[in-house]
Amino acid sequence: MAMAAAGSLPAVAAGPGARLESVRALAGLFREAQHREMAKGSVFQDLLEILRSASSEIEQAYKDSCELVDVDTCLLLIAECFRCLRNACVECAKNQHVMRNLGLISTSVHLIKLLHGIQIKEELLLTALRCSLQFLGNVAAGNGDSQNSIWKCAFPDLFLFLIVTDYLLKCPELIEALYAKLSNQERVTLLELMMVNVCEKNQHTSEEMNLFMRHADFLAGCFQEKYEAVLKLTSAEDTDDEEALVTIRLLDVLCEMTSNNGQLEYLQTLPGLLETAIDTLRLTHLAGKQTVNVFTATHAMTGQEEVLHPAVDFKSHLIRLIGNLCYKNKENQDKVYELDGIPLILDNCSIDDNNPFVNPWAVYAIRNLTEQNERNQELIAQMEEKGLADNSALESMGLEVEKRDDKLILRSVRKKPS
Repeated sequence: MAMAAAGSLPAVAAGPGARLESVRALAGLFREAQHREMAKGSVFQDLLEILRSASSEIEQAYKDSCELVDVDTCLLLIAECFRCLRNACVECAKNQHVMRNLGLISTSVHLIKLLHGIQIKEELLLTALRCSLQFLGNVAAGNGDSQNSIWKCAFPDLFLFLIVTDYLLKCPELIEALYAKLSNQERVTLLELMMVNVCEKNQHTSEEMNLFMRHADFLAGCFQEKYEAVLKLTSAEDTDDEEALVTIRLLDVLCEMTSNNGQLEYLQTLPGLLETAIDTLRLTHLAGKQTVNVFTATHAMTGQEEVLHPAVDFKSHLIRLIGNLCYKNKENQDKVYELDGIPLILDNCSIDDNNPFVNPWAVYAIRNLTEQNERNQELIAQMEEKGLADNSALESMGLEVEKRDDKLILRSVRKKPS
C-alpha cells in the first residue's frame, strides 16, 4: 500500500525477480478504485521503462541468439506490467490520459507485434499477448482520445494481426474500441471473419464463455441500433449501401451464434434482441408490400440481379433467428405471441425467389414456437379455421388443424411433397 501511495517501483536496473514481485503486488493494489485514483504518473513511467527494457532484451535474444537473456522471465514481467496497467485504467480517465501521454499505447503496439513474430513457449506468449490486448481495450474504454491513439498506432498492422490469428475473439474491449473507428466496408470484413471464428469454435471454458458473452452483447447492441438501415435497400439505387450491408452481416453472425446450443441459452436472454428481430421482419415485410423491391415476395426470377442482391434471404435469416431464440424457451415463445409475430411468420412462408430458404426456416420457427405451447398452437389453428392462415402452407410444414371436442388442435402429420 505504501508503495502505491509513494508511486515508485524498483529501478529498471534492479534484478528481474525483484521487479516482477513489485509489479505483481502493484497490479493487485490497482484492483481497488482508491489505489487507482492515488497512483502517480511516476509509477506508469517506471512501468514504461520496464516494458522497454524487457522488449529490448527479447529483441536482442532473438536477433543475436543470445542465451544469456532469460526470455521466460522477461515475458512474465511483460505480462505483469500489462496486468498492472490494465487494472490501473479501469474506470479511471486520469490514468488513461497519463498512460497515453507517456507513450504507453505505442510501446504496447510495438511489443504486441514483437511477440507475435517470435517463437516461444505457447502459454507464456498467450498470457503476455492476452494481457497486452486487455490493456489496450481498457485504456480505450470510454476514452475517445485513447481510441484515436490506438487507431493511429495499430491500424492496419495490429488490426490485421488480430483478424488473421486466433486472438480476434480474445479481446472484446479492443474490438469494440476499434469497431467504432472502422468504415462500414471494414466492419463488413470484420464481421465476416468473426462469423468464421464463431462457426469454427465451441466455447468450453468459463473464460471462453465470458468472452463470447461480451461479443454477443456488443453485436446484438449494434444490430438493435442499426437494424433500420437495411430499409435503404428498398431503393434500387442503394443496393450497395454499406451501412445496410453491416446490418445484414450482423444478422448473419447472430444467426450463427444462436445456432450453437452451448451459447444459445445466454443469447435467448439478451434484452431486446427478439423484439428487434420481429420489428425488422415486420418493417421489411411491410416495405415489400408497399413497393416492389428486394423485400417483395416474387415467384419468377427475371435475371441474376435478384440472386446477387445482398439482401437475398434476409427475411429468411430473421425468421431463423426468431426460431433459434424460441427453441425450448417458453418466455420467448410467449413474447412472439404477444408481439403478433406468429401471423407475421406465417405470412412470410410462401415461395419467394428473394428468400429461397424462407419456407424451411419458417417450418423450423413455427415448430419451435408451438412445442409444448398450447396457446400458440391454438392461435394457428384458429387462424386456419378463419382463413387467416394458408392451409397449404401448414401442410407444407407438416402441420394440420384437427377438431376434437369442439376444440381446434394443431398436430404434426407427414409433410406433403411440394
